[in-house]
Amino acid sequence: MGLFDDFSRFLETRLEEFLRSNPHLELQAIEEQLKEQEEDTLRLILDIQKQEKKLQAEILSAAQEIQRWNDRANKAKAAQRLDLAQAAQERQAALLRQGNQRWGQMQGCKERIEKAKELYRQIQVRRKEVRAKAAEAATRTTVKTEPNWDTKGWNQSSNYNSFNAADPLEEKFQRWEADEELDRMKRNIGR
Repeated sequence: MGLFDDFSRFLETRLEEFLRSNPHLELQAIEEQLKEQEEDTLRLILDIQKQEKKLQAEILSAAQEIQRWNDRANKAKAAQRLDLAQAAQERQAALLRQGNQRWGQMQGCKERIEKAKELYRQIQVRRKEVRAKAAEAATRTTVKTEPNWDTKGWNQSSNYNSFNAADPLEEKFQRWEADEELDRMKRNIGR
C-alpha cells in the first residue's frame, strides 16, 4: 500500500498546484461537484416522493379494509355473533394502528421532501454564485490568445477510459516509443 499511498499523495499535490495556478478551473470543479449534488438531491426528492405515493396507496387500502371490517363487525353484532363482532373489531383496530403508522411515515416523507427541496434551492444558488465567479476568473486568466496546454484537457470531456487499451493517444505514444526504441537499437548495432 505504500507505493499507492505515495502515488496518491503525489497526484493530490500536483492537482493542488495545478488548481492554484488555474483558479478558474478550481471553480469549475466546484461547480461540477455542485451540479452532481443537485442531481443527487433531485433523485432523492423523486425517491421520497415515490415512498410517499406508496404510503398514500397503503393508507387508502387500509382505510378500505377498516371500512370492510367495520361493516362486518356491525353485521355480526346484528346477527348476535359477538365472537365474530369482537374479532372484526380487533382486526379493525389493528388496521387502524397500521394506518396511523403509515400516516406518520407519510408525514415524515413530506418533511423530508421539503428539506430536500430547500437543500436543492441552496445548491442552485451556490452553483450560480460559483458559476459567476468562475466566469469572472476565466475572463481574467484568458488574456492569452493561445490556449494553455495545461488546461486544454481539463475543459474537454473525456471520451476514453484511461484503463482502456483502445485509447488513440496511448496507441500513438506506444508507436512513437517503439520507433524510438527501434532507432536506439539500430544505432547500437551500427557501433
